[in-house]
Amino acid sequence: MAADYDIVIIGGGSAGLVVASAAAQLKAKVALVERDRLGGDCLWYGCVPSKSLLHAAKMAYQVKNAARFGIDCENREIEFAKAMGHVRSAIAAIEPHDSPERFQSLGVEVIFGSGQFIDEQTFSVNHRRLTARAFVISTGSRPAIPPIPGIQEAGYITNEQVFQLTKCPNSLAVIGGGPIGCELGQAFSRLGSQITIIASRDYILPKEDPEAAQVVQSQMESEGITVITKTRVERVEIADGKKQIWAGDRQIIADEILVAAGRKPNIESLNLEAAGVAVDKQGVTVNAKLQTTNPRIYACGDVIGGYQFTHVASYEASVVLKNALFLPLTKAKYEIIPWATFTDPELARVGLTEQQAKEKYGDKIYVLKQNFADVDRAQAEAATGGFAKIITRPNGVILGAHLVGPSAGELIHEIVLAMSHKLKVSALSSIIHIYPTLAEINSKAALQLTKQKYAKNQKLQTILQKTFQLMRSF
Repeated sequence: MAADYDIVIIGGGSAGLVVASAAAQLKAKVALVERDRLGGDCLWYGCVPSKSLLHAAKMAYQVKNAARFGIDCENREIEFAKAMGHVRSAIAAIEPHDSPERFQSLGVEVIFGSGQFIDEQTFSVNHRRLTARAFVISTGSRPAIPPIPGIQEAGYITNEQVFQLTKCPNSLAVIGGGPIGCELGQAFSRLGSQITIIASRDYILPKEDPEAAQVVQSQMESEGITVITKTRVERVEIADGKKQIWAGDRQIIADEILVAAGRKPNIESLNLEAAGVAVDKQGVTVNAKLQTTNPRIYACGDVIGGYQFTHVASYEASVVLKNALFLPLTKAKYEIIPWATFTDPELARVGLTEQQAKEKYGDKIYVLKQNFADVDRAQAEAATGGFAKIITRPNGVILGAHLVGPSAGELIHEIVLAMSHKLKVSALSSIIHIYPTLAEINSKAALQLTKQKYAKNQKLQTILQKTFQLMRSF
């Protein structure tokens, strides 16, 4: 019996939309099933609104501190509703790209409804049975809510509700010290909230280089944000209309609680057992080709765990597209995955941390570090906090890089390009960088390998000294 579609995609977030758009443009017969609205977490609750709010908050911070540049801004009133209006405007500007109308114009059949698998090759939605040569599960993730006694009764918000606020809370307790908690915590602090971030790990942003994460934490604390680490929330109560959070030996009182303590996959309603699709605590189980335990069904994006970033979801979607429509030959490769946390300063990373490199290669690594304070453009803009750290092998092969400072999320791409094309770190120092730009930090950091090797090579130093002495004698 012939299948109804070449491909049926379940979930209209970042990953699903990439598969649907590309498959339709390749003239495949495509159905896209979405229970809510297209765009997913990134458009409505994640990347787009959070970066819009961060921009508004940065403007507020710059105005507040403009006097150091000789600019007097007497009226520093923040109209929170207008800041949120900017967020909604950004969403509205981008939403047409993710609209049902656009995908229908490409030839995608867009079906709204909540469905489930009824067997290994059939998905049921709105009393319809869809069959396909291949299925793609891209249902994303949602905030994980820790089982804290009293938190349900006290009430809380997550990234799914925070952008609906019409009034800036006087005080906000953030449970979670990862990227979402840190970004939103700093944004609301700059817009007028008293912020307390409660992190269970030894330091905030635990997936980052500890030294780089400390730069971010120090900046946040300098702005009046309270950061509590190595502490878990034990219970929450309501007293006098306020939320009381008990964490270790501390009692924190706040108007609102923002929970940013991880994510969980959206898989419960799909009846994956009937489809022969295995799951674990991370989400849908996939192989290197992003096939599930049912080879006709693929999965990508947050629903499989791993690197939960929009750009990674898009990359995984490209792998799934090739394998699902043609032959399953392409494997997903995760060796060179960059990401950034858009706090101020920004923190960007690719590859191994210094500790991971030491564990893998022992002392046969070089750590090339360059402070932004030694970059003239950073001095000109009074943005000298932070550094670039590049980890290499003795032969210059780049193992990883960590940037914390202005525009780190942009500057990391030069290093990502070098790693992707197997260029050694000398490639960064040998090209001409425009002066004065922040990008000079990459070439200055790369040059550290030559300097460090020279400092260690006493024989070379002696030879050069004798050579110059001889040349001066002529």
